[in-house]
Amino acid sequence: MNRLPHILRSFLAVVLFCNLAPSVRAETTEPASEPSVIAVAKAMPAVVNVNTERIIRRAYHDPYDDFITQFFGEQVRPRGRELRQKVQSLGSGFIVDPAGYIVTNEHVVERAEDLKISVTTPDGKTYNARYITGDPSADLALLKIESKTPLPFLSLKDVSPNLLGQSVLVVGNPLGYGHSVARGILSATNRTLSVESNEYAGLLQTDAAINPGNSGGPLIDLSGKLVGVASAKMAYTPQGVPTQGIGFAIPARTVAEKIEQFKRDAQNPKPADLALAARRRLGISLQPLTADLSDALGIPSGAGVLISDVEPQSPAAQSGLHRGLVIYKVGRFEVNSPGEMENLLKRAKSGDAVDLGVGVIQRIGGRVLQQIQTVSITAR
Repeated sequence: MNRLPHILRSFLAVVLFCNLAPSVRAETTEPASEPSVIAVAKAMPAVVNVNTERIIRRAYHDPYDDFITQFFGEQVRPRGRELRQKVQSLGSGFIVDPAGYIVTNEHVVERAEDLKISVTTPDGKTYNARYITGDPSADLALLKIESKTPLPFLSLKDVSPNLLGQSVLVVGNPLGYGHSVARGILSATNRTLSVESNEYAGLLQTDAAINPGNSGGPLIDLSGKLVGVASAKMAYTPQGVPTQGIGFAIPARTVAEKIEQFKRDAQNPKPADLALAARRRLGISLQPLTADLSDALGIPSGAGVLISDVEPQSPAAQSGLHRGLVIYKVGRFEVNSPGEMENLLKRAKSGDAVDLGVGVIQRIGGRVLQQIQTVSITAR
Protein backbone atom coordinates (compact mmCIF):
# COMPACT_ATOMS: atom_id res chain seq x y z
CA MET A 1 0.00 0.00 0.00
CA ASN A 2 2.87 2.39 0.76
CA ARG A 3 4.32 1.92 -2.74
CA LEU A 4 1.13 3.06 -4.50
CA PRO A 5 1.67 6.83 -4.14
CA HIS A 6 5.23 6.48 -5.44
CA ILE A 7 4.09 4.46 -8.47
CA LEU A 8 1.29 6.94 -9.09
CA ARG A 9 3.67 9.89 -8.96
CA SER A 10 6.04 8.20 -11.43
CA PHE A 11 3.18 7.47 -13.79
CA LEU A 12 1.96 11.07 -13.68
CA ALA A 13 5.52 12.36 -14.32
CA VAL A 14 5.85 10.13 -17.41
CA VAL A 15 2.45 11.29 -18.72
CA LEU A 16 3.38 14.94 -18.10
CA PHE A 17 6.75 14.57 -19.91
CA CYS A 18 5.09 12.90 -22.89
CA ASN A 19 2.61 15.75 -23.13
CA LEU A 20 5.33 18.42 -22.91
CA ALA A 21 8.02 16.76 -25.01
CA PRO A 22 6.50 17.53 -28.44
CA SER A 23 6.29 21.25 -27.67
CA VAL A 24 9.87 21.30 -26.33
CA ARG A 25 11.15 19.55 -29.43
CA ALA A 26 9.19 21.93 -31.66
CA GLU A 27 10.78 24.95 -30.00
CA THR A 28 14.34 23.65 -30.17
CA THR A 29 14.29 22.19 -33.68
CA GLU A 30 12.45 24.93 -35.60
CA PRO A 31 15.24 26.37 -37.86
CA ALA A 32 13.69 29.79 -38.21
CA SER A 33 13.84 30.30 -34.45
CA GLU A 34 17.50 29.36 -34.02
CA PRO A 35 19.50 32.30 -32.60
CA SER A 36 22.22 31.90 -35.24
CA VAL A 37 19.67 32.12 -38.05
CA ILE A 38 18.15 35.26 -36.56
CA ALA A 39 21.59 36.83 -36.02
CA VAL A 40 22.68 36.18 -39.61
CA ALA A 41 19.42 37.65 -40.93
CA LYS A 42 20.19 40.83 -38.97
CA ALA A 43 23.81 41.15 -40.05
CA MET A 44 23.89 39.80 -43.61
CA PRO A 45 22.29 42.83 -45.36
CA ALA A 46 25.23 44.98 -44.18
CA VAL A 47 27.98 42.60 -45.34
CA VAL A 48 29.64 43.29 -48.70
CA ASN A 49 32.07 41.50 -50.98
CA VAL A 50 35.12 43.63 -51.77
CA ASN A 51 36.77 43.29 -55.19
CA THR A 52 40.06 45.04 -55.94
CA GLU A 53 42.06 45.18 -59.15
CA ARG A 54 45.79 45.69 -59.44
CA ILE A 55 48.51 45.36 -62.03
CA ILE A 56 51.62 43.29 -61.37
CA ARG A 57 54.67 44.70 -63.16
CA ARG A 58 57.87 42.78 -63.61
CA ALA A 59 60.88 43.00 -65.88
CA TYR A 60 60.59 40.93 -69.04
CA HIS A 61 63.45 39.63 -71.18
CA ASP A 62 62.63 38.77 -74.78
CA PRO A 63 65.21 36.40 -76.35
CA TYR A 64 64.48 38.06 -79.69
CA ASP A 65 66.23 41.18 -78.34
CA ASP A 66 69.49 39.20 -78.13
CA PHE A 67 69.11 38.09 -81.74
CA ILE A 68 68.60 41.68 -82.96
CA THR A 69 71.54 42.92 -80.89
CA GLN A 70 73.91 40.48 -82.62
CA PHE A 71 73.34 42.28 -85.93
CA PHE A 72 72.63 45.89 -84.95
CA GLY A 73 74.46 46.35 -81.65
CA GLU A 74 73.40 47.23 -78.12
CA GLN A 75 72.18 50.67 -79.14
CA VAL A 76 69.03 49.17 -80.66
CA ARG A 77 68.19 46.89 -77.73
CA PRO A 78 64.76 47.89 -76.32
CA ARG A 79 65.05 49.34 -72.84
CA GLY A 80 62.80 48.75 -69.88
CA ARG A 81 60.64 45.95 -71.25
CA GLU A 82 57.91 45.26 -68.74
CA LEU A 83 55.29 42.54 -68.42
CA ARG A 84 51.98 43.64 -66.93
CA GLN A 85 49.40 41.25 -65.56
CA LYS A 86 46.00 42.20 -64.18
CA VAL A 87 45.19 40.48 -60.88
CA GLN A 88 41.92 40.60 -58.98
CA SER A 89 41.61 39.87 -55.29
CA LEU A 90 38.55 39.31 -53.15
CA GLY A 91 37.77 40.15 -49.57
CA SER A 92 34.89 41.15 -47.34
CA GLY A 93 33.67 44.22 -45.52
CA PHE A 94 30.58 45.58 -43.81
CA ILE A 95 28.64 48.83 -43.78
CA VAL A 96 28.88 50.74 -40.49
CA ASP A 97 26.87 53.84 -41.41
CA PRO A 98 23.67 54.25 -43.47
CA ALA A 99 25.53 56.90 -45.51
CA GLY A 100 27.68 54.12 -47.02
CA TYR A 101 30.86 53.94 -44.93
CA ILE A 102 32.43 50.48 -45.07
CA VAL A 103 35.03 48.81 -42.85
CA THR A 104 37.47 46.24 -44.22
CA ASN A 105 41.07 45.14 -43.69
CA GLU A 106 43.80 47.40 -45.05
CA HIS A 107 45.53 44.37 -46.56
CA VAL A 108 42.41 43.69 -48.65
CA VAL A 109 42.64 47.03 -50.50
CA GLU A 110 46.22 48.21 -50.01
CA ARG A 111 47.50 47.23 -53.47
CA ALA A 112 44.47 48.19 -55.57
CA GLU A 113 45.62 49.63 -58.91
CA ASP A 114 44.57 53.29 -59.10
CA LEU A 115 42.38 52.48 -56.10
CA LYS A 116 39.94 50.49 -58.25
CA ILE A 117 37.67 49.01 -55.60
CA SER A 118 34.14 47.73 -56.03
CA VAL A 119 31.77 46.23 -53.49
CA THR A 120 28.76 43.97 -53.98
CA THR A 121 25.89 43.88 -51.51
CA PRO A 122 23.77 40.78 -50.76
CA ASP A 123 21.01 42.05 -53.08
CA GLY A 124 23.42 41.81 -56.01
CA LYS A 125 24.09 45.54 -56.46
CA THR A 126 27.67 46.58 -57.24
CA TYR A 127 29.08 49.97 -56.27
CA ASN A 128 32.36 51.75 -56.99
CA ALA A 129 34.00 52.33 -53.62
CA ARG A 130 36.18 55.29 -52.67
CA TYR A 131 39.11 54.70 -50.36
CA ILE A 132 38.89 57.20 -47.50
CA THR A 133 41.85 56.25 -45.36
CA GLY A 134 43.46 53.32 -43.59
CA ASP A 135 46.08 52.21 -41.11
CA PRO A 136 48.41 49.30 -41.99
CA SER A 137 49.51 49.00 -38.36
CA ALA A 138 45.91 48.28 -37.33
CA ASP A 139 45.03 46.49 -40.60
CA LEU A 140 41.85 48.55 -40.94
CA ALA A 141 40.57 50.66 -43.83
CA LEU A 142 37.54 52.87 -44.39
CA LEU A 143 35.74 52.91 -47.75
CA LYS A 144 32.74 54.90 -48.98
CA ILE A 145 30.00 54.10 -51.47
CA GLU A 146 27.22 56.37 -52.65
CA SER A 147 23.59 55.33 -52.45
CA LYS A 148 20.40 57.29 -53.00
CA THR A 149 18.77 55.50 -50.06
CA PRO A 150 20.06 54.73 -46.54
CA LEU A 151 21.91 51.43 -46.36
CA PRO A 152 21.62 48.65 -43.75
CA PHE A 153 24.52 48.72 -41.32
CA LEU A 154 26.12 47.10 -38.29
CA SER A 155 26.35 49.40 -35.29
CA LEU A 156 29.74 50.26 -33.82
CA LYS A 157 28.11 51.75 -30.72
CA ASP A 158 26.41 48.65 -29.30
CA VAL A 159 28.96 45.85 -29.64
CA SER A 160 29.42 42.40 -28.15
CA PRO A 161 30.99 41.99 -24.67
CA ASN A 162 33.45 39.43 -26.10
CA LEU A 163 33.19 36.68 -23.49
CA LEU A 164 35.33 33.57 -23.65
CA GLY A 165 33.37 30.59 -24.91
CA GLN A 166 30.53 32.60 -26.45
CA SER A 167 29.26 31.48 -29.84
CA VAL A 168 30.40 33.59 -32.78
CA LEU A 169 29.64 33.67 -36.50
CA VAL A 170 31.93 34.72 -39.36
CA VAL A 171 30.06 36.28 -42.27
CA GLY A 172 31.90 37.02 -45.50
CA ASN A 173 33.11 35.97 -48.93
CA PRO A 174 35.38 32.92 -48.43
CA LEU A 175 37.24 31.77 -51.53
CA GLY A 176 35.01 33.95 -53.72
CA TYR A 177 31.91 31.85 -53.01
CA GLY A 178 29.79 34.82 -52.03
CA HIS A 179 28.05 35.45 -48.73
CA SER A 180 28.71 32.51 -46.40
CA VAL A 181 28.55 31.82 -42.69
CA ALA A 182 30.86 29.85 -40.36
CA ARG A 183 30.23 29.17 -36.67
CA GLY A 184 32.54 28.69 -33.70
CA ILE A 185 33.34 30.11 -30.30
CA LEU A 186 35.47 32.92 -28.98
CA SER A 187 38.57 30.97 -27.96
CA ALA A 188 40.84 33.66 -26.49
CA THR A 189 41.44 37.41 -26.23
CA ASN A 190 44.47 39.69 -26.28
CA ARG A 191 46.44 37.57 -28.74
CA THR A 192 49.48 38.85 -30.66
CA LEU A 193 50.12 37.89 -34.28
CA SER A 194 53.25 38.61 -36.33
CA VAL A 195 52.90 38.85 -40.12
CA GLU A 196 56.14 39.58 -41.97
CA SER A 197 57.47 42.76 -40.31
CA ASN A 198 54.15 43.77 -38.72
CA GLU A 199 52.96 42.80 -35.25
CA TYR A 200 49.28 43.01 -34.33
CA ALA A 201 48.36 42.99 -30.64
CA GLY A 202 45.10 42.72 -28.72
CA LEU A 203 43.45 40.34 -31.19
CA LEU A 204 40.60 37.91 -30.59
CA GLN A 205 41.05 34.22 -31.32
CA THR A 206 38.28 31.99 -32.68
CA ASP A 207 37.88 28.50 -34.09
CA ALA A 208 35.22 29.72 -36.57
CA ALA A 209 36.56 29.17 -40.10
CA ILE A 210 38.33 32.25 -41.49
CA ASN A 211 39.40 31.47 -45.06
CA PRO A 212 40.90 33.64 -47.83
CA GLY A 213 38.17 36.08 -48.79
CA ASN A 214 36.73 36.31 -45.26
CA SER A 215 39.25 39.01 -44.35
CA GLY A 216 37.49 42.26 -43.50
CA GLY A 217 34.14 40.61 -42.80
CA PRO A 218 32.31 40.84 -39.46
CA LEU A 219 32.53 38.40 -36.58
CA ILE A 220 29.16 38.61 -34.78
CA ASP A 221 27.54 37.05 -31.71
CA LEU A 222 24.17 35.27 -31.55
CA SER A 223 22.36 38.56 -30.93
CA GLY A 224 23.77 40.00 -34.19
CA LYS A 225 26.15 42.39 -32.44
CA LEU A 226 29.65 42.97 -33.75
CA VAL A 227 32.40 40.97 -32.03
CA GLY A 228 35.23 42.00 -34.35
CA VAL A 229 36.64 42.10 -37.87
CA ALA A 230 37.89 38.79 -39.27
CA SER A 231 41.52 39.35 -40.20
CA ALA A 232 43.63 36.21 -40.55
CA LYS A 233 43.98 32.55 -39.75
CA MET A 234 47.05 30.64 -38.64
CA ALA A 235 47.81 27.77 -41.02
CA TYR A 236 51.21 26.94 -39.51
CA THR A 237 53.03 27.74 -36.30
CA PRO A 238 56.34 29.65 -36.55
CA GLN A 239 58.00 26.23 -36.31
CA GLY A 240 56.11 24.99 -39.37
CA VAL A 241 53.59 22.79 -37.54
CA PRO A 242 50.14 22.71 -39.27
CA THR A 243 47.29 24.15 -37.21
CA GLN A 244 43.50 24.03 -37.33
CA GLY A 245 40.81 26.22 -35.84
CA ILE A 246 42.97 29.24 -35.02
CA GLY A 247 41.67 32.44 -36.56
CA PHE A 248 42.13 36.05 -35.48
CA ALA A 249 39.87 39.09 -35.43
CA ILE A 250 40.26 42.76 -34.50
CA PRO A 251 38.02 43.55 -31.47
CA ALA A 252 34.90 45.59 -32.16
CA ARG A 253 35.83 48.29 -29.64
CA THR A 254 39.20 48.78 -31.33
CA VAL A 255 37.42 49.03 -34.68
CA ALA A 256 34.95 51.61 -33.36
CA GLU A 257 37.71 53.82 -31.98
CA LYS A 258 39.77 53.57 -35.16
CA ILE A 259 36.86 54.37 -37.49
CA GLU A 260 35.98 57.47 -35.50
CA GLN A 261 39.60 58.57 -35.82
CA PHE A 262 39.53 57.87 -39.58
CA LYS A 263 36.46 60.06 -40.02
CA ARG A 264 37.99 62.92 -38.00
CA ASP A 265 41.29 62.73 -39.88
CA ALA A 266 39.53 62.68 -43.25
CA GLN A 267 37.53 65.80 -42.38
CA ASN A 268 40.33 67.67 -40.59
CA PRO A 269 43.76 66.42 -41.67
CA LYS A 270 46.63 67.53 -39.47
CA PRO A 271 48.79 70.24 -41.09
CA ALA A 272 51.97 68.28 -40.33
CA ASP A 273 50.59 65.28 -42.22
CA LEU A 274 49.58 67.12 -45.37
CA ALA A 275 51.47 65.94 -48.43
CA LEU A 276 53.77 63.75 -46.33
CA ALA A 277 53.39 60.85 -48.77
CA ALA A 278 53.75 63.24 -51.71
CA ARG A 279 57.17 64.32 -50.46
CA ARG A 280 58.29 60.85 -49.43
CA ARG A 281 57.14 58.93 -52.50
CA LEU A 282 57.16 61.52 -55.29
CA GLY A 283 59.36 64.38 -54.11
CA ILE A 284 56.80 67.18 -54.31
CA SER A 285 55.34 69.64 -51.81
CA LEU A 286 51.72 70.74 -52.09
CA GLN A 287 49.52 73.58 -50.95
CA PRO A 288 45.80 74.32 -51.26
CA LEU A 289 44.74 76.10 -54.41
CA THR A 290 43.03 79.13 -52.89
CA ALA A 291 40.88 81.62 -54.75
CA ASP A 292 43.72 84.17 -54.71
CA LEU A 293 46.17 81.68 -56.20
CA SER A 294 43.63 80.66 -58.81
CA ASP A 295 43.17 84.31 -59.81
CA ALA A 296 46.93 84.81 -59.98
CA LEU A 297 47.32 81.76 -62.22
CA GLY A 298 44.27 82.64 -64.27
CA ILE A 299 42.55 79.30 -63.77
CA PRO A 300 39.15 78.33 -62.27
CA SER A 301 39.09 77.93 -58.49
CA GLY A 302 37.55 75.19 -56.39
CA ALA A 303 39.48 72.20 -57.76
CA GLY A 304 43.00 70.84 -57.74
CA VAL A 305 46.15 71.04 -55.59
CA LEU A 306 49.09 73.33 -56.33
CA ILE A 307 52.67 72.02 -56.52
CA SER A 308 54.69 74.45 -54.38
CA ASP A 309 58.07 72.72 -54.66
CA VAL A 310 59.79 69.81 -56.42
CA GLU A 311 62.90 68.12 -55.04
CA PRO A 312 65.81 67.93 -57.50
CA GLN A 313 66.42 64.47 -58.93
CA SER A 314 63.16 63.22 -57.39
CA PRO A 315 60.70 60.99 -59.32
CA ALA A 316 58.50 64.06 -59.87
CA ALA A 317 61.41 66.11 -61.25
CA GLN A 318 62.44 63.28 -63.55
CA SER A 319 58.84 63.12 -64.86
CA GLY A 320 58.87 66.81 -65.75
CA LEU A 321 56.78 68.19 -62.88
CA HIS A 322 57.69 71.62 -61.60
CA ARG A 323 56.52 74.31 -59.22
CA GLY A 324 53.27 76.02 -60.21
CA LEU A 325 51.57 73.06 -61.85
CA VAL A 326 48.16 71.98 -60.58
CA ILE A 327 47.28 68.35 -59.87
CA TYR A 328 43.62 67.53 -60.44
CA LYS A 329 43.54 63.74 -60.22
CA VAL A 330 45.34 60.80 -58.63
CA GLY A 331 44.51 57.80 -60.77
CA ARG A 332 40.84 58.19 -61.53
CA PHE A 333 40.02 60.17 -58.38
CA GLU A 334 39.73 63.95 -58.30
CA VAL A 335 41.60 65.85 -55.59
CA ASN A 336 40.68 69.24 -54.22
CA SER A 337 42.96 69.52 -51.19
CA PRO A 338 46.37 68.32 -49.97
CA GLY A 339 44.54 66.17 -47.41
CA GLU A 340 42.64 64.28 -50.09
CA MET A 341 45.80 63.74 -52.08
CA GLU A 342 47.62 62.53 -48.97
CA ASN A 343 44.94 59.93 -48.30
CA LEU A 344 45.30 58.62 -51.84
CA LEU A 345 49.08 58.68 -52.03
CA LYS A 346 50.05 57.34 -48.63
CA ARG A 347 49.20 53.79 -49.72
CA ALA A 348 51.72 53.90 -52.56
CA LYS A 349 54.65 51.53 -52.16
CA SER A 350 58.14 51.90 -53.57
CA GLY A 351 58.09 50.97 -57.26
CA ASP A 352 54.37 51.62 -57.73
CA ALA A 353 53.32 53.63 -60.77
CA VAL A 354 51.25 56.68 -59.76
CA ASP A 355 49.24 58.42 -62.48
CA LEU A 356 48.61 62.12 -61.88
CA GLY A 357 46.22 64.29 -63.85
CA VAL A 358 48.18 67.56 -64.21
CA GLY A 359 46.90 70.82 -65.64
CA VAL A 360 49.26 72.32 -68.21
CA ILE A 361 48.61 76.03 -68.78
CA GLN A 362 49.08 77.63 -72.18
CA ARG A 363 48.61 81.32 -72.97
CA ILE A 364 47.62 81.98 -76.57
CA GLY A 365 46.73 85.47 -77.74
CA GLY A 366 45.93 86.70 -74.27
CA ARG A 367 43.77 83.67 -73.52
CA VAL A 368 44.63 81.13 -70.82
CA LEU A 369 44.07 77.55 -71.90
CA GLN A 370 44.52 74.57 -69.62
CA GLN A 371 44.89 70.99 -70.74
CA ILE A 372 44.85 68.00 -68.38
CA GLN A 373 47.68 65.58 -69.08
CA THR A 374 48.43 62.27 -67.39
CA VAL A 375 51.91 62.01 -65.90
CA SER A 376 53.03 58.59 -64.69
CA ILE A 377 55.54 58.63 -61.82
CA THR A 378 57.28 55.66 -60.21
CA ALA A 379 57.14 56.05 -56.45
CA ARG A 380 60.44 55.79 -54.59
